[in-house]
This record gives sequence, C-alpha cells and structure tokens, in this order.
Amino acid sequence: MYTNKEIWRVTYPIFLGLLAQNVINVTDTAFLGRVGEVALGAAAMGGLLYICVYTIAFGFSVGSQILIARRNGEGNYRAVGPIMWQGTTFSFGMAVCLLILMYFSAAPLIRLLITSDSIYGATYEFFTWRIWGFLFAFVNVMFRGLYIGITRTKVLTMNAVVMALVNVVLDYALVFGELGLPEMGVRGAALASVIAEASSLLFFLLYTYYKVDLKKYGLNRFGQFDLSMVLRILRISCFTMVQYFLAMAIWFVFFMALERLGQRQLAVANIVRSVYVVLLIPVQALSTTANTLVSNLIGAGGSSGVVTLLHKISRMSFLIMVVCVGLCVAFPGSILSVYTNEEALLVESVSALYVVCGAMLIASLANVYFNGISGTGNTQAALVLEVFVQVFYALYIIVVGMVIQASVDVCFTTEVIYYVLMLGSSLIYLKKAKWQNKKI
Repeated sequence: MYTNKEIWRVTYPIFLGLLAQNVINVTDTAFLGRVGEVALGAAAMGGLLYICVYTIAFGFSVGSQILIARRNGEGNYRAVGPIMWQGTTFSFGMAVCLLILMYFSAAPLIRLLITSDSIYGATYEFFTWRIWGFLFAFVNVMFRGLYIGITRTKVLTMNAVVMALVNVVLDYALVFGELGLPEMGVRGAALASVIAEASSLLFFLLYTYYKVDLKKYGLNRFGQFDLSMVLRILRISCFTMVQYFLAMAIWFVFFMALERLGQRQLAVANIVRSVYVVLLIPVQALSTTANTLVSNLIGAGGSSGVVTLLHKISRMSFLIMVVCVGLCVAFPGSILSVYTNEEALLVESVSALYVVCGAMLIASLANVYFNGISGTGNTQAALVLEVFVQVFYALYIIVVGMVIQASVDVCFTTEVIYYVLMLGSSLIYLKKAKWQNKKI
C-alpha cells in the first residue's frame, strides 16, 4: 500500500506541472481581459472549441498511460517503449487529420455555435491560429502519459515551467505589440500558445534522449508501425477519448447558453471559469495520481488495496481544496482582479465564484474516485458513468441557461449537480461492480 509520502511524491510534480501549464489559460484571459469583452469572449469560445478537439488526444494518451502503468507495475519495462512510440505515431496522425478538418470547417462550425457577429469574427480569428497547436500538443500528451505511467513525474514540472515562461513572454509581446513584435490581439494570444506547445515538445524530446534509460524502457527502437499495438491501446482509450470529448463538449454547451445572454455574461463566465480551472489543478493532480497508482497497484497484484488507496487520496484532495476555497471566499476581489481591472465586472463575478467554490469541495472527492475507475482499466464503465451524469448536466443547463435565461451564478450551479452525481455513481460502482481482476 502506498503511504501519504509516496502519494505526494508522485502528485506534487504533476501538481506543479499543471500549475505552470495552466498559466497559459490564466495569462490568455488576463491579457485579453485588458483588450476588451469581445476578445475575452472569443478566447473563451475559441479556447473551448480547441480543447474539445484536444481532449480526443488526451483521452487516447490516458489509455496509453494506463497500459504503461500496468506494464511498469508488472516490472515489464521493455514493453513500455512500443506502447509509447506506436501511440505517438497514431496520435500525430490524428493531429494532422483534425487540423485539416478544423481548418476548413471552422467558419461554418463557429457560425453555427455563436450568434454575436463580433464574437464570431474574433473567435474565428483566434481558433484558426490556435489549431496549429494540435501538431505539438497531440505528441506532448503522449510524453505526459509515459512519465506519469512510469511514475517519473518531476519532468512534467520542468516541462510546464518552460512552456509557461514562453507563453507569458509571447502573450505580452504579441497581444500588445511589445518587444519589437507586431500587435496581434487575439491572434497573438493564439500564436503564443502554439509556440509554447512547440517548446514543450522540444523539451520532452531532449530530456528523454539525454536523461532516460532508453534501453530499459524499450524506447531505443521505434520499429515499423504496429496496428495491433494501436488497436490494443484503442480498446482501452476509445472510451476515455469519448468520455473526455463529451466532458468538454458539455462545457461548450454551457458557454453557448451564456453567449446568448450577452457579451457581458460571457465575459463574467470566462473570468470565473479561469479561476475554476486553477482550483481544479490540485484535484486533477491527485486524480491523475489515483489513476496511475491504481493501475500500478493492480499490476503488482494489490487489487484488494485499491479502495483504501482511493480513500486516502480523496482525503488529501478534500483538505487541500478546503484551504483553496477558504482563500477564494476570504479574498474574492483580489483573485478576480488578476483577470480584469473593471470594477463592475469584478462585482458581477463574485457570486458565481462562490457557487464554483461549493462545487469544488465535491469535485475534490468525485474526481479521485472517478479516475480510480479508469485506473482499473475499465474505461468503458467510466464512459457509461460520464454519459449518465452528463445527460442531467445538459438538460439542466439547457433549461436554466437557454429557456429560463437565469443569471451566470445560477447557471454555474450545474457544476454542483454534475459532481454530486459523479461522486455518487463512482462510489456505487466501486462498491458493487466486479472490477478487481480486469485484464488489459
């Protein structure tokens, strides 16, 4: 059984990595918040559309990560390399295909989703620059899966710091036209993110070549494309890919509802969402740890200790979130002022922030147990649970946001419902279902 110290040793580099990585989201929102409400809304809609597609690759990498962690737990280290390289080839192929598809379908797709002409134009401008990041991000997530799967997570922190620094500097330079570079506004924010992702990939390649025992993990030989290996990864990851895509697609439905309420409401929602994403960082880090440790534990023959491990990780997650929420409730103005200096916008965002804080206390438990299910290898069950929860989520936001057209803070109560249902269904599954001997 893993001790708290061992759990934290895996978690804290992931946490620091996610923290640095999310500087991209924070800085994009903070810089564009100074440009105007339309730019802020465009970053929200364009960024979410980008992430919806990106999560397909992320879901594939999670399936690879589960397989890598299982082989690592079994001590079959040389089997790691083939999973990594074959998965990377497939993921890059997806990136090329999706880039072409999104480039030519962007205009009609965004027009279908957005009613405001000004937000449509800025979103199209942002998105058609941002999608070039697929070429780098789809490979980056495979390296992330590799290092989490073999529990060498410190590299994620170093990588994310590099990416964050590149993004912050280029955001400042390209959004406002500083450091001798052209003023590009929303296009500048998108281009800065693409270059930051390219720098992340370069770092991963150099680190892996110089710091990893390539022979031990079977990374020294690429070999020919192995369709059977890709299909084995897909048998696990296909459910995760759909699951993550649906999770982000539901977020997009949420912002579509708010976009119809007006530019002001969309700006408020984007500010609060940015804080929400930061609050999720420790939860995501511990949830990722739960996923990989569960897979390693089962690989080592410790299925009986899985639920105890999840209880231990969830307690850590909840206590950390209590502290984070306490800071948000005590200093809402200071936190929100990072994103805008407009007083009225700050005041309108506070009540929605409080709702998100309540949801995050439940999320700190729900995400850990839910990711534990994926760690058992039963990604199909995780997808079924996700779809069950999202049906209620979608119905709620359509009624509250589009039919009733309630305020932003009321719309955010859908997050409370989402996490309550996720927590309940995950606990029922872990208690009642037969998952202990799942072979992958």
